Amino acid sequence: MGLGVRWTLHGDGRTPAPGAVVRPDERLSWPRTAGLGAQHVVAMFGASFVAPVLMGLDPNLAIMMSGIATMVFLLATRGTIPSYLGCSLSFVGVAAAIRASGGDSAVVTGAVFTVGVALFLAGLAVQRFGARIIHAAMPPVVTGAVVMLIGFNLAPVTASTYWPQDQWTALLVMLFTGLAVVCLRGFWSRIAIFLGLLFGYAVSWLFDRVFGKIHSPAGGPEAVDHWRLDLSGVGTADWIGLPSLHTPVFEWSAVLVALPVVIALVAENAGHVKAVGEMTGDALDDRLGTAIAADGAASMLSTAVGGPPNTTYSENIGVMAATRVYSTAAYWAAACFALLFGLCPKFGAVVAAIPGGVLGGITVILYGMIGLLGAQIWISGRVDLRNPLNLVPAAAGIIIGVGNVSLEFTANFQLSGIALGTIVVITGYHALRFLAPAHLRVQEPLLDSGTSAYDEEDGPDTRG
Repeated sequence: MGLGVRWTLHGDGRTPAPGAVVRPDERLSWPRTAGLGAQHVVAMFGASFVAPVLMGLDPNLAIMMSGIATMVFLLATRGTIPSYLGCSLSFVGVAAAIRASGGDSAVVTGAVFTVGVALFLAGLAVQRFGARIIHAAMPPVVTGAVVMLIGFNLAPVTASTYWPQDQWTALLVMLFTGLAVVCLRGFWSRIAIFLGLLFGYAVSWLFDRVFGKIHSPAGGPEAVDHWRLDLSGVGTADWIGLPSLHTPVFEWSAVLVALPVVIALVAENAGHVKAVGEMTGDALDDRLGTAIAADGAASMLSTAVGGPPNTTYSENIGVMAATRVYSTAAYWAAACFALLFGLCPKFGAVVAAIPGGVLGGITVILYGMIGLLGAQIWISGRVDLRNPLNLVPAAAGIIIGVGNVSLEFTANFQLSGIALGTIVVITGYHALRFLAPAHLRVQEPLLDSGTSAYDEEDGPDTRG
């Protein structure tokens, strides 16, 4: 079997016929393929350079490594799964927790490197034993709860770090981004975060011209006078140059905080592969393990040089759905564009200048969306939260994760927040399932109908 880097020309290479699709092993003309690649780059920009900024990592390196990671993924899957790998937002909370406990960028990348290793091993396990082991170990009630607590654990970051820097800009950006997500259609709605950032840049520049400097925190605890939009670093940055690299540092406390994200990434990969398979009409279930392992390998490669971990991007899946062009050649083009952007320090300086107030408005929506993806997993998996076997571990784990509850073992070791909440959800769920009597597994819901509505058309569902 080849590496998936040979494509046949679709039709005349210009415009697909009405109703036709361009399959992964086909391509349009190279100029059109390059244009589609550029479109994929724009689609991934919003999240892929916001995430490393929020994690405190080099956005230039993140963009460059996203291109390399995409190439690795396409080669590993032999061109059968058209996908783009960008910086995963699931790790933003992990990075914030590690930095809050005194860790630096090297400790952050060391922790997420171990997640890449775990994801790679999980992919090999799925490849060997089949996708059923995912559901057995991580049923929807567990996966949804973990994704939810990871997202909502980020709320204090927005409330205490970004929003106070410029509350009115944050409010305007939040409103604009929300309108863009809801009111725009097709490709434009997919890049709503990117549009929100552009809007925030413009508002910050305008407010600086009209109102002058703002007196507020600028990333630190003390309020100071500062410009909302400071582009001084852009003028001094080079046009061409390598991004800054560093080697990871491994600390067990940081690793334990990061490892729960594996659950979110496995669920994310499974959903994306299924979506791509439904769009292309290809049966990709047997490729799920390969896709997960390839994602893990790509994340290991990126974090080994100081970059962020990567994951498949739903934004680019949305572009495919809109264009009906599933050619992996377009993703190769996108990966090459990303590689070139990563070698432009001036681009990184522009990204690094994103005003704190703009990030405040973006993250209010972004972090909430991450958390509510957990609720979507519950809905898709028909999780019955009236069943105490589902309700109790999920409720306890989410409160621990969101409230950043800590459990101290020694003076130098404690579990808290995301790590402790995930452990409570997983061990609590499986322990209760094992210990519960048979009648409890099918008993009436803990909450009555006045407290929790339920669709009875298909009868009660007690699945986890």
